[in-house]
Amino acid sequence: MKTTLLYGKHGLSVEVPDHAVLVEPHDIPGVAEEKQAVLEALRQPIGTPPLHEMVKATDQIVIVISDITRPTPNDKLVPWIISELPHVPLGQITILNGTGTHRDQTREEFIQMLGESVVDKVRVINHHCQEPDELVKVGRSSFGCDAYLNKAYVEADFRIVTGFIEPHFFAGFSGGCKGIMPGIAGLETIMTFHNARMIGNPLSTWGNLINNPLQEMAREINLMCKPEFMLNVTLNGQKQITGVFAGELFAAHAEGCAFTKQHAMARCEERFDVVITSNSGYPLDQNLYQAVKGMSAAHKIVKQGGAILCAAECSDGIPNHGNYSKILQMADTPQQLLDMIEDPNFQMFDQWQVQKQAVIQVWADVYVQSTLPDEEIRKSMLKPMSSIADTLSELKKIYGEGMSVAVLPQGPLTIPYVEE
Repeated sequence: MKTTLLYGKHGLSVEVPDHAVLVEPHDIPGVAEEKQAVLEALRQPIGTPPLHEMVKATDQIVIVISDITRPTPNDKLVPWIISELPHVPLGQITILNGTGTHRDQTREEFIQMLGESVVDKVRVINHHCQEPDELVKVGRSSFGCDAYLNKAYVEADFRIVTGFIEPHFFAGFSGGCKGIMPGIAGLETIMTFHNARMIGNPLSTWGNLINNPLQEMAREINLMCKPEFMLNVTLNGQKQITGVFAGELFAAHAEGCAFTKQHAMARCEERFDVVITSNSGYPLDQNLYQAVKGMSAAHKIVKQGGAILCAAECSDGIPNHGNYSKILQMADTPQQLLDMIEDPNFQMFDQWQVQKQAVIQVWADVYVQSTLPDEEIRKSMLKPMSSIADTLSELKKIYGEGMSVAVLPQGPLTIPYVEE
């Protein structure tokens, strides 16, 4: 049986056993008129007056967007937001790229993300989590750290956050509060948000918002300097808008999460020997760091001692920023990595992604097909593969002719689970 995995910009055709189980989200068509759907949501929002009525002509406005590793269609959303504010001079609008701990975007990337007209006419800046002069303390978190947010955001008269809602491997769902925390937070605050205790909590998992410590911390810090308005969307595998959720931060996000959970969570009867996954294609599979999400989705339904086969293009490399690659080389086994990270005295930027990856690798073997050199994959404690079909043939020698196989063609756009 042939199927196509979301991989890079063009997909990857693979041959899988005829008995393989395909696990995909419900086929939700995109809305018929995307612009009209967004404008209606801005004019009839959840829990607030219409956007244009909330903003004064004298307001300094900041619009927070997600960075290039997310598929949020800000090239559509941002111009449509601005079109609702004709009474506000463009010189009073700043677009703030919520990089979190990620790298800056270039002008060319901003044009790709926002369109040349917006980049030419509106101030667009990157968030820098490690620049004290660009941060403001907004309070003290009950989770044990000072709360720092981007200064341009804090000092604005009116704050708008955009985003994309999908299941998230430790925050439950993306979008909503996450656009601010960790999107535009300071490094000290982000490190607490991603510490070993928070990431290792069993409630910090896909599709869960109840008593999830990451969501609780994100909500707490958002309340210290809350955005006045939120615009989030949901997308299908073709990156078409399937739902629009706008208005008051918590109420609108809750509706978006409920919609997403209904369509993106898939129950499986049992675990599988082998799970094939992608990382949802470009832009989500730009680097190996992000590909941990696809591995984590597969982890939900692979047997202990099984194998995960992950296809992620990694056009942006490992990537070449942060300590992800460095931490992976600080121990000899995934279990040693976990022991090191869970030591209260250990604290290092990017440890959260390594922690999630190590948990998966203690449970199952992980193979990766990408454009990265094999040696780079091995240095990351992963197993390189050049062909999913060939790897399946080799694994059949381990698991036998009756080897059970599941495929997540759209990666973490579908989150499977087994009730145990």
